[in-house]
Amino acid sequence: MPTFFEPKELVTPGDLLAEGNYMAGENAYCENKKVFAARIGLVEYDNRKVRVVALRAFYIPRIGDIVIGIVTEVGFNGWEVDINAPYTAVLRASDVLERGFRPQKNDLLSILDIGDLIVAKVAAYDRGSNPIIKISEPGLGKISRGQLIKVTPTKIPRIIGRKGSMITMIKRETNCRITLGQNGLIIVSGKNHEDERLAIMALRKIEEESHTSGLTDRIAEMIRKQKEGRKNV
Repeated sequence: MPTFFEPKELVTPGDLLAEGNYMAGENAYCENKKVFAARIGLVEYDNRKVRVVALRAFYIPRIGDIVIGIVTEVGFNGWEVDINAPYTAVLRASDVLERGFRPQKNDLLSILDIGDLIVAKVAAYDRGSNPIIKISEPGLGKISRGQLIKVTPTKIPRIIGRKGSMITMIKRETNCRITLGQNGLIIVSGKNHEDERLAIMALRKIEEESHTSGLTDRIAEMIRKQKEGRKNV
């Protein structure tokens, strides 16, 4: 009566989780004495019950994605970075240092420390190992200022809008620089806190009402009213 994944391993819909005398739990189903995953998530085995913990708020990495991450560990050969995924991402020192990496001479803490924010690209990922990210391309690297917010990763396309219409409008109306990570992390940087607050308010409204129509017009109207209210104070 075998199982086919390790506990807490990432599975996708249709993956065969167990075979034999097992019962299907949450987010799993049984056919011909075989238990399959019904959702993306982390598999758990509880005696003979097999279930999948759904990753509603987590990001599943894809090669080429632009992500925002938080440095959580500084090691001998690189950094561990939280990218809002089931597994910690790895940023290799050899991919950051231009003239080659020499552990005995390079102080990694002077480059990136715990708590630092970075914009990175997913360079490699498979379900059997941690994602590898890089910051060597233009536009990537350490973030020096701005407010960090988190949204459900699946809402990022709605925030961008058709051909970038939504995010372009928000940037224009709030005078903020907005950096979107496909992992659901967003950096908002404006000339003052009021502009940043307005941009964040708009982003939160999109997340809450992403399923509705006419959203771009409503967001634009909300921003205009907020700006007019500030002028009248």
